[in-house]
Amino acid sequence: MEEAYILHQTPRTLAEDLIKLTPLEESDVVLEPFRGEGAFYDALPPFVNKQWCESTQGKDYTDFIGVAHWVVSNPPYTLTVKDKKVNAVWLLLDYFSMRVSKGIAFLINDNCLSALTPKRLEILAGRDLYLTNMTVCSVKKWRGRYYYVIFQKGKKSDSFHFLLPNYI
Repeated sequence: MEEAYILHQTPRTLAEDLIKLTPLEESDVVLEPFRGEGAFYDALPPFVNKQWCESTQGKDYTDFIGVAHWVVSNPPYTLTVKDKKVNAVWLLLDYFSMRVSKGIAFLINDNCLSALTPKRLEILAGRDLYLTNMTVCSVKKWRGRYYYVIFQKGKKSDSFHFLLPNYI
C-alpha cells in the first residue's frame, strides 16, 4: 500500500502533558510510529523501552518487527492510498490493534474522531481494545480542537458506550 502524509509537528509541551496521561509502566516497549521531529518520542519517560519509525527517515511503521506494549503518536490524519486520500485514523487503529499488548494513544482531530463509528468500535472490542480516556486540547497554530484518545486492552470503560443500530 503506497502512502504519503503531511507532517504537523506536535508542540513539545503538549506531548509532555499528554504522555503523563498515558498509563505506561516500567519496561513497556513503546512504539512511536510517526516520530516526525520527536515531540512524543522525546517525552516518553526513561523507564520505558522507546522505539520509533518515521517514513521520511527510511523507517516505515509497517516495517516494525517486534511486539509493542503501546503505540503512542500524533499520527497522520490523512493517508493517500492508491491515489485517494482517506481518513488515516481507522486504518491505523485497525492495524495497530492487532500489534499491541496494552494499548494505543493517538492525538487526533475532530474529523478523525468521526471515524470511530459504532461498528469500528465493535471491531476493536472484539480485539479486547476499548476507548478508556479522552482528553480535549487546543493548539493555536492548528485548526479546531484535538483529542488525545487512549485505547486499552482488557479495560472496558464504564463511562464510554456505543450503540450499533442506525436509527431512522
